Amino acid sequence: MSLLPSSAPVMHANYALGPPPTDQLVTQIDERLVRAPVARIFDIAREVEHWPAYLPHYRFVRFRHRTPDGGGMVEMAANRPFGLFNWPTWWLSEMAVNHDVPWVRFKHVGGITTRMDVEWSFTPAPGGTLTRIVHVWNGPLWPVIGRFAATQVIAPVFVHGIASRTLAGLAAVAERSPS
Repeated sequence: MSLLPSSAPVMHANYALGPPPTDQLVTQIDERLVRAPVARIFDIAREVEHWPAYLPHYRFVRFRHRTPDGGGMVEMAANRPFGLFNWPTWWLSEMAVNHDVPWVRFKHVGGITTRMDVEWSFTPAPGGTLTRIVHVWNGPLWPVIGRFAATQVIAPVFVHGIASRTLAGLAAVAERSPS
């Protein structure tokens, strides 16, 4: 028995993240036909630690720990551009990956969007892969302004603003990658 600390990372159990609920205040959908096979866009989307190399609006993506499915506890930070100005955002998520279906799911557990559910899905379609990001959420627990902030500002301006750029950027990577 060795008394030296192990250099191997501790592996955590997969997160059991089900499909996004259908009864939430906000449902924000961003989708795009990616002119690439399902496997290519799925691989690029699930390897979130590489996103900052592809996406100029991402400041960082860090795993706090990993799970066997390729997910884990992931911390993300991105900018929401407004012309010359960038509004910094940050969130912490549980992440699960299903290689058979395929999908990538997130449950936000830190940041303004805590309790938000997110699903990336990949469906074969003529000419490529229909790639869809669905965000569902009941908004922040802020008295009086929570509903308004969620439906009029956070989801349409920030969530859509970041997700649409993320999807477009990852699609461009997938579409220029070799077959």
